[in-house]
Amino acid sequence: MSKQAEFAVILKMNPMFAHLGSDELQRLSGLCQTRNLVSGEVLFQKGDPGDALFGVRRGQIRIETGASDGSRLTLNFMGAGELFGEVAVLDGQNRTADATAAEPTELFVLRRDDLLDFLEREPRVAIKIIALLCQRIRWHSERMEESVLQPLSVRLARRLVALAADFGMEVHVSQEQLGVFVGAARESVNRQLQSWRKDGILDLQRGRILVQDMPRLSTIARNE
Repeated sequence: MSKQAEFAVILKMNPMFAHLGSDELQRLSGLCQTRNLVSGEVLFQKGDPGDALFGVRRGQIRIETGASDGSRLTLNFMGAGELFGEVAVLDGQNRTADATAAEPTELFVLRRDDLLDFLEREPRVAIKIIALLCQRIRWHSERMEESVLQPLSVRLARRLVALAADFGMEVHVSQEQLGVFVGAARESVNRQLQSWRKDGILDLQRGRILVQDMPRLSTIARNE
């Protein structure tokens, strides 16, 4: 499969482009370029212009920001087959976080000017994007409600289930990062993880969490 065809598959899996026909996807994917990053290389920093949309062909991108104490907080991981940078590439404003290669990574790159030219020719895509942005607003509202109403065990289970769905049963994430994800102190996250370890739901290793009983973890995530 050519790189152009691979990018078309990634686009098809994203809600923003899922409704496009094969010809439209081929035309759009034909605009992409590729870029290779070594482990630890910075793709962009907070404040950089949002001039491109990225798709991960292989590897992993870590989205992070700085904390008040000078440490780094990981906000998300983007793995193979995922798109990121949609908001900045649409509004042209500056990046809101840093993006760094967590391992050797190859990216598809779709420049903002090329995407906007395509949207002018394909207004149906622009309408779909409006719906997607509304969906994201609803998602963020639900996460805010979740952080207030749902107990830590449910929030933490939901995050681990989502990470496992993206990256497999061995999740490379620190307890500090999980605390940022779920809005809780590291100590509280550690107590819950240790409880699940004793129950055989997961195992803990340095910088990694091994999910051993996904059905039970999923049940907790559903708050059943």
